[in-house]
Amino acid sequence: MKRVLLSLSVILSLIGCGKRTAELNLLVGTYTDTESKGIYSFRFNQNTGDNSPLSVTEIPNPSFLAVTPDNKIVYSVTEQQVDAAVSAFAYNPADGTLKLLGKRPTYGSSPCHVTYVGKDVVATNYSSGSLTIFPLEGDGNLKDGSLIEFFEIGPDSLRQEGSHIHSSQVSPDGKFLFVIDLGGDYIYRYPVEDGKVTTSEPVKIKVPAGEGPRHFDYSKDGHFMYVITELEGNVLVYEYNDGDLSLKQTIEADPLHARGSADIHFSPDGKFLYGSNRLKGDGIAIFKQNSETGLLEYAGYQETGIHPRNFAVSPNGKFVIVACRDSDVIQVFSRDPKTGLLNNTGKDIKVPHPVCVILTPIISAI
Repeated sequence: MKRVLLSLSVILSLIGCGKRTAELNLLVGTYTDTESKGIYSFRFNQNTGDNSPLSVTEIPNPSFLAVTPDNKIVYSVTEQQVDAAVSAFAYNPADGTLKLLGKRPTYGSSPCHVTYVGKDVVATNYSSGSLTIFPLEGDGNLKDGSLIEFFEIGPDSLRQEGSHIHSSQVSPDGKFLFVIDLGGDYIYRYPVEDGKVTTSEPVKIKVPAGEGPRHFDYSKDGHFMYVITELEGNVLVYEYNDGDLSLKQTIEADPLHARGSADIHFSPDGKFLYGSNRLKGDGIAIFKQNSETGLLEYAGYQETGIHPRNFAVSPNGKFVIVACRDSDVIQVFSRDPKTGLLNNTGKDIKVPHPVCVILTPIISAI
């Protein structure tokens, strides 16, 4: 009898573990210029694609979010020309709720991206062409930020009349922060030491003129960086070597040249790269990566709703979740692990003006 009860206990435990592994939270940043209230959270099953609403946190224009590795703090921009800010929230993944810890001005305009570094948080201010670095309190709250301004120009007089800082990320080895300047066609490199950004004069890496770089991702092995360019609609493939970048390939992501390429992410297995395109033929370009050379080959294209800005790939690689801003919906696509191709499941998540989507565990790391 004891053996039967023990076996039953083990089975129930395994079922519980399987459920926790399958279930994630989906955090959604939005534009609040229509009916949106702010940040939405949902429960998402990464085995089935099923979803259900959890909570709403009111905040203006939280167009980009970042979550700490321990799953305890969420940072959000308020993307506005005036009163632009970054907010820190204590995050309860059990029910998806957020509690405001603090809010600090960026001293720039239209912050569109935020990155957690370790002991700093970095916001990129698109319109003012600047970077704001916030030191952190011990509880993850923000201290007052310092502003770094850029004054570059590119050949496109409409979109590159000055610097437009669009995103930043820490390198895979943790040594550097790379910052993307869409307006100036530059990638800036700052040293990172013990989780803090060293704000010395950055190394400037010139991107081919007129490309308008926007977002980027790294290969699974950390040897390559992939930059999607908004204006030319290409993916630039760079070899990464201890902070140095060498351009190896330029491959077309937007065949319609609509000047609206946006986001870029790898599948968890590192075999396929995805890039979103807006303004014409809205959808996701799909590439297969050569693991030895890092080079890409075109694998296919998936049409989406209107204005697919940001998207996320589930940790198990089964789904791609796409925020279609002007369709007021997040689309859920299943993913073929062999071909990389996508299929619309029809399990749409209705959200007004969704912009940013992040999948997180439903428990915090210890």
